[in-house]
Amino acid sequence: MTRTRITRAADAVPVPQNQDDAAAAVHQIGEAERARGLIQAALDETIAAAKAAAEADAAPHRQRIEALTRGLQIWAEANRDLLCQGGRKSVALATGEIGWRARPPSVRISGVEAVIERIRALNLLRFLRVKTEVDKAAMLSEPDVAADIEGVSIASAGEQFFVSPAGLQMQEPAP
Repeated sequence: MTRTRITRAADAVPVPQNQDDAAAAVHQIGEAERARGLIQAALDETIAAAKAAAEADAAPHRQRIEALTRGLQIWAEANRDLLCQGGRKSVALATGEIGWRARPPSVRISGVEAVIERIRALNLLRFLRVKTEVDKAAMLSEPDVAADIEGVSIASAGEQFFVSPAGLQMQEPAP
Protein backbone atom coordinates (compact mmCIF):
# COMPACT_ATOMS: atom_id res chain seq x y z
CA MET A 1 0.00 0.00 0.00
CA THR A 2 1.31 3.44 -0.87
CA ARG A 3 1.34 6.16 1.75
CA THR A 4 0.09 9.54 0.70
CA ARG A 5 1.75 12.54 2.27
CA ILE A 6 -0.59 15.48 2.74
CA THR A 7 1.11 18.80 3.14
CA ARG A 8 -0.39 22.00 4.37
CA ALA A 9 -0.56 24.85 1.90
CA ALA A 10 1.80 27.72 2.64
CA ASP A 11 0.31 30.83 4.16
CA ALA A 12 -0.55 33.43 1.58
CA VAL A 13 1.34 36.45 2.90
CA PRO A 14 2.68 39.41 0.98
CA VAL A 15 6.46 39.20 0.69
CA PRO A 16 8.33 42.42 -0.15
CA GLN A 17 10.41 42.19 -3.30
CA ASN A 18 12.77 45.08 -2.54
CA GLN A 19 13.65 47.66 0.10
CA ASP A 20 10.89 50.06 -1.01
CA ASP A 21 8.31 47.29 -0.63
CA ALA A 22 9.75 46.51 2.83
CA ALA A 23 9.50 50.18 3.86
CA ALA A 24 5.89 50.25 2.65
CA ALA A 25 5.14 47.10 4.70
CA VAL A 26 6.61 48.70 7.84
CA HIS A 27 4.47 51.79 7.17
CA GLN A 28 1.34 49.62 6.83
CA ILE A 29 2.21 47.80 10.06
CA GLY A 30 2.50 51.18 11.80
CA GLU A 31 -0.91 52.27 10.49
CA ALA A 32 -2.47 48.97 11.58
CA GLU A 33 -0.90 49.25 15.07
CA ARG A 34 -2.23 52.79 15.46
CA ALA A 35 -5.70 51.67 14.37
CA ARG A 36 -5.58 48.72 16.76
CA GLY A 37 -4.43 51.04 19.56
CA LEU A 38 -7.36 53.38 18.94
CA ILE A 39 -9.78 50.46 19.01
CA GLN A 40 -8.25 49.21 22.29
CA ALA A 41 -8.45 52.73 23.79
CA ALA A 42 -12.13 52.97 22.81
CA LEU A 43 -12.77 49.53 24.33
CA ASP A 44 -11.00 50.51 27.56
CA GLU A 45 -13.04 53.70 27.72
CA THR A 46 -16.29 51.78 27.18
CA ILE A 47 -15.36 49.24 29.86
CA ALA A 48 -14.44 52.00 32.33
CA ALA A 49 -17.75 53.78 31.69
CA ALA A 50 -19.74 50.55 32.08
CA LYS A 51 -17.87 49.70 35.29
CA ALA A 52 -18.50 53.16 36.74
CA ALA A 53 -22.20 52.92 35.85
CA ALA A 54 -22.49 49.45 37.42
CA GLU A 55 -20.70 50.59 40.57
CA ALA A 56 -23.02 53.60 40.82
CA ASP A 57 -26.07 51.32 40.40
CA ALA A 58 -24.73 48.87 42.99
CA ALA A 59 -23.70 51.50 45.58
CA PRO A 60 -27.12 51.82 47.28
CA HIS A 61 -27.36 48.02 47.56
CA ARG A 62 -23.85 47.79 49.00
CA GLN A 63 -24.65 50.51 51.54
CA ARG A 64 -27.91 48.79 52.51
CA ILE A 65 -26.12 45.42 52.94
CA GLU A 66 -23.46 47.05 55.13
CA ALA A 67 -26.07 48.82 57.30
CA LEU A 68 -28.23 45.71 57.71
CA THR A 69 -25.17 43.56 58.47
CA ARG A 70 -23.93 46.01 61.09
CA GLY A 71 -27.37 46.18 62.73
CA LEU A 72 -27.65 42.39 62.71
CA GLN A 73 -24.19 42.12 64.26
CA ILE A 74 -25.14 44.53 67.06
CA TRP A 75 -28.29 42.49 67.80
CA ALA A 76 -26.39 39.18 67.64
CA GLU A 77 -23.60 40.43 69.95
CA ALA A 78 -26.21 41.60 72.48
CA ASN A 79 -27.96 38.20 72.35
CA ARG A 80 -24.92 35.95 71.86
CA ASP A 81 -25.37 33.99 75.08
CA LEU A 82 -28.94 33.08 74.13
CA LEU A 83 -28.11 32.39 70.46
CA CYS A 84 -24.96 30.31 71.05
CA GLN A 85 -26.00 28.02 73.87
CA GLY A 86 -23.91 24.87 74.06
CA GLY A 87 -20.82 26.44 72.50
CA ARG A 88 -22.30 26.87 69.03
CA LYS A 89 -20.67 29.40 66.71
CA SER A 90 -23.64 29.87 64.37
CA VAL A 91 -27.39 30.13 64.48
CA ALA A 92 -29.84 29.03 61.81
CA LEU A 93 -32.63 31.52 61.27
CA ALA A 94 -35.71 31.00 59.10
CA THR A 95 -34.09 32.92 56.24
CA GLY A 96 -30.42 32.06 56.64
CA GLU A 97 -27.59 31.72 59.11
CA ILE A 98 -25.54 34.08 61.22
CA GLY A 99 -22.48 33.30 63.27
CA TRP A 100 -18.90 33.98 64.18
CA ARG A 101 -15.76 32.56 62.60
CA ALA A 102 -12.41 32.53 64.34
CA ARG A 103 -9.74 34.16 62.19
CA PRO A 104 -6.53 32.19 61.86
CA PRO A 105 -3.58 33.56 63.84
CA SER A 106 -1.06 35.70 62.00
CA VAL A 107 2.42 37.01 62.71
CA ARG A 108 3.24 40.65 62.15
CA ILE A 109 6.83 41.83 62.31
CA SER A 110 8.06 45.39 62.45
CA GLY A 111 11.76 45.99 62.06
CA VAL A 112 12.74 42.69 60.45
CA GLU A 113 16.50 43.09 60.94
CA ALA A 114 16.13 43.91 64.64
CA VAL A 115 13.82 40.91 65.15
CA ILE A 116 16.33 38.62 63.40
CA GLU A 117 19.09 39.87 65.70
CA ARG A 118 16.92 39.29 68.80
CA ILE A 119 16.11 35.75 67.62
CA ARG A 120 19.83 35.06 67.19
CA ALA A 121 20.64 36.59 70.60
CA LEU A 122 17.99 34.41 72.25
CA ASN A 123 19.29 31.36 70.34
CA LEU A 124 15.83 30.69 68.88
CA LEU A 125 17.26 29.74 65.50
CA ARG A 126 14.26 27.51 64.76
CA PHE A 127 12.42 30.76 63.98
CA LEU A 128 14.87 31.60 61.18
CA ARG A 129 14.88 30.16 57.68
CA VAL A 130 17.89 29.98 55.37
CA LYS A 131 17.04 29.85 51.68
CA THR A 132 19.57 28.61 49.13
CA GLU A 133 18.90 29.22 45.44
CA VAL A 134 20.78 28.84 42.19
CA ASP A 135 22.01 32.23 40.96
CA LYS A 136 21.20 32.10 37.24
CA ALA A 137 22.58 35.59 36.66
CA ALA A 138 25.97 34.48 37.99
CA MET A 139 25.84 31.42 35.74
CA LEU A 140 25.14 33.61 32.71
CA SER A 141 28.17 35.72 33.60
CA GLU A 142 30.36 32.58 33.52
CA PRO A 143 28.61 30.29 31.03
CA ASP A 144 31.66 28.09 30.34
CA VAL A 145 32.09 27.18 34.00
CA ALA A 146 28.34 26.76 34.59
CA ALA A 147 27.92 24.48 31.56
CA ASP A 148 30.39 22.01 33.12
CA ILE A 149 27.98 21.39 36.02
CA GLU A 150 25.85 18.29 35.47
CA GLY A 151 22.20 19.26 35.04
CA VAL A 152 23.00 22.78 33.84
CA SER A 153 22.84 23.86 30.24
CA ILE A 154 23.23 27.35 28.87
CA ALA A 155 20.73 27.85 26.07
CA SER A 156 21.06 30.48 23.40
CA ALA A 157 18.48 33.20 23.53
CA GLY A 158 18.21 32.98 19.75
CA GLU A 159 16.91 35.75 17.59
CA GLN A 160 13.53 37.34 17.26
CA PHE A 161 12.49 39.38 14.27
CA PHE A 162 11.02 42.77 15.11
CA VAL A 163 9.34 45.61 13.28
CA SER A 164 9.36 49.06 14.81
CA PRO A 165 7.40 51.57 12.75
CA ALA A 166 8.49 55.19 13.20
CA GLY A 167 6.17 57.79 14.74
CA LEU A 168 3.76 55.64 16.75
CA GLN A 169 1.85 58.52 18.33
CA MET A 170 -1.83 57.72 18.61
CA GLN A 171 -4.10 60.29 17.10
CA GLU A 172 -7.77 60.79 17.74
CA PRO A 173 -9.87 60.00 14.68
CA ALA A 174 -11.41 62.99 12.95
CA PRO A 175 -15.13 63.36 13.74
